[in-house]
Amino acid sequence: MSLTRLDARSLQVRLAEGRADLYDIREPAEYAREHIDGARLLPAGRLGRELPDRTPGRLAVFMCQSGMRTTENATRILGCISGEVAMLDGGLEAWKRAGLPVIEDRSAPLPLMRQVQIVAGSLVLLGVVLGFLLGPAWFGLAGFVGAGLVFAGLTGFCGMARLLAQLPWNRIDPPSAPRAV
Repeated sequence: MSLTRLDARSLQVRLAEGRADLYDIREPAEYAREHIDGARLLPAGRLGRELPDRTPGRLAVFMCQSGMRTTENATRILGCISGEVAMLDGGLEAWKRAGLPVIEDRSAPLPLMRQVQIVAGSLVLLGVVLGFLLGPAWFGLAGFVGAGLVFAGLTGFCGMARLLAQLPWNRIDPPSAPRAV
């Protein structure tokens, strides 16, 4: 069994008519930065431990940034909810490509993966520049960061992301977190 795919315009119509409940399975920091109005936060890590607050007779639609996380979690979603279930095909990115509105808070932290890209890229650049200016041993910094990125890609564990997630600006306290279900 798989999730029915719903395009952004069809979802917009269903939401406007009150025929769908939308669940955002991204992380709280991602939701805080940008989300669809009316979407309820239910991070993927809580799927199965928490049941979505459903309105009887409405289609339950799940979404993430691109649709990938929703697809990866389809079995968990289908296991924790009964009734008609769908996913926003292409996620928030497709919603925005369709020209539909989102609620943005530019003061919220950048998505964690963008932070990883900025820090990793900066460290690689620094290693290369220092390697040319101060000595070849500094090229090891670039190599170390590159090896870490390869490891993260192969295993799904990113130590840098784990470290960055602990920084104060990436912590969203439960009382001030976006609405959760």
